[in-house]
Amino acid sequence: MATERTATLTDIRDDGGGKPDGAVVRDALGVGIAVGLSGFAFGVTSAGSGLTLLQTCALSLLVFTGASQFALVGALAAGGSPFTAAAGAFFLGVRNAFYGLRLSQLLALPRAVRPFAAQWVIDETAAVSLAQPTRRGARIGFVVTGLSLYVLWNLTTLLGALGAEAIGDTGAWGLDAAGPAVFLALLAPMLRTGTERTVAGLAVLLGLGLLPVLPAGVPVLVAALAAPAVLWAQGRRSAGRGDAPEEDR
Repeated sequence: MATERTATLTDIRDDGGGKPDGAVVRDALGVGIAVGLSGFAFGVTSAGSGLTLLQTCALSLLVFTGASQFALVGALAAGGSPFTAAAGAFFLGVRNAFYGLRLSQLLALPRAVRPFAAQWVIDETAAVSLAQPTRRGARIGFVVTGLSLYVLWNLTTLLGALGAEAIGDTGAWGLDAAGPAVFLALLAPMLRTGTERTVAGLAVLLGLGLLPVLPAGVPVLVAALAAPAVLWAQGRRSAGRGDAPEEDR
């Protein structure tokens, strides 16, 4: 096991043998453009929930993590308090910190650049970067995905907020569901193991089941307990069978 891990890290540090730069750029642009266009839906939804144009654009410029942004404005639109709305958005955004731990090793950026690069540590940049077998490819994927997505997301957020009045009721157009739909489309391919699918399923059940009885924003926080609950149950089951830890096999 240790030998396999060392080999993996060596492959990552090697700048040869990866995909051509043009292929990495093409893949990164595809992700950036496809996801960036959904910023229009966020702009419309945010303006429809009562946020001003300045507040809507500030969220995309400074927060720049779509799931958290949609969670925040969705909770506010449903009548939730700013505290619960912000708490739900915060816990959704915590996952980016874990991405950052992995990407810091993979990209190995200069210290002066890291605070600026941290703004682009999101689902899409992590996915594109981690899919590359070389450090050079990971860096190109990270930069191209982050830049294209940041520019397009903020531009479409502005256009969506400006066009909110002309569109009218966002719920009638179904644009309030665009954010969750995009997030689920990104999440689904990542659920490869039974554990991941179980966590996702339990989170959905908790979130939807508690939605009618808890204040807006709180079901999202409770749904976050799905991960530790499933891991605890698996640990109990493994202990009962006397299974050895994976590292010892």
